[in-house]
Amino acid sequence: MKLYCRQIGTGDPVVILHGIFGMSDNWLTIAKKLSANHHCYILDMRNHGRSPHSRDLTYDDMVEDVYEFLTDFRLRTASFIGHSMGGMVAMKFAFEYSHRIEKLVIVDIAPKSYPSLHQDILKGLKSMPIDKIKAREEASEILKKYVTSNKTRQFLLKNLYRKADNTYAWRVNLEAIVNHTSDIGLGISQNFTYEKPTLFIRGEKSDYILPEDEQQILTIFPNATIIEIPDASHWVHAEKPDEVLKVLENFL
Repeated sequence: MKLYCRQIGTGDPVVILHGIFGMSDNWLTIAKKLSANHHCYILDMRNHGRSPHSRDLTYDDMVEDVYEFLTDFRLRTASFIGHSMGGMVAMKFAFEYSHRIEKLVIVDIAPKSYPSLHQDILKGLKSMPIDKIKAREEASEILKKYVTSNKTRQFLLKNLYRKADNTYAWRVNLEAIVNHTSDIGLGISQNFTYEKPTLFIRGEKSDYILPEDEQQILTIFPNATIIEIPDASHWVHAEKPDEVLKVLENFL
């Protein structure tokens, strides 16, 4: 699949992969600051943002999408930054195509399985009478019953867009996500190891990377460093962009 891509900057290539319900816009602030020394390629994953929709949404599908992107853009190697679902894609890509990766950054996701992934968010988005919504504020009030955090609601509602007939629609393919929740929640087999230096960034207030996950991370990624961003939740890059940027610049 041909993925939508934003490009900014010059220098060594960095490919940025967003998380579930996200899009390339979410990483634009950080990419602009990285662009002084790096050519940033921010992708919309399949079924997200401006990339095509498909009924298929497995990690194998997404890994091959990224491989096709590298081929199309003639990138022999690149550094990778992946958040949440995008981080799992980056990890799986590293096992399949380690020779194509210079440096690997995984943001707030562990290689373990996540069986009950974003159930409240999915219920909220599915409950939305999208064909009857007249304003984003109305959508936010409906979603508030399921998602209490205003920041998280605003992040999710970036997926709303107004069509030519003045009605709203989703950029994200909710049907595909619902049908592939179990696939997106799958972890990584410990039969794999990735020996190159790897950076894991986690949010202090997030429960995605717990202290008990560190042993699994270091077994699969023996040269990994884990850095915690204080007072940040799962969407650490949106809440603490300056802190995340400093860590990224030091590693890259």
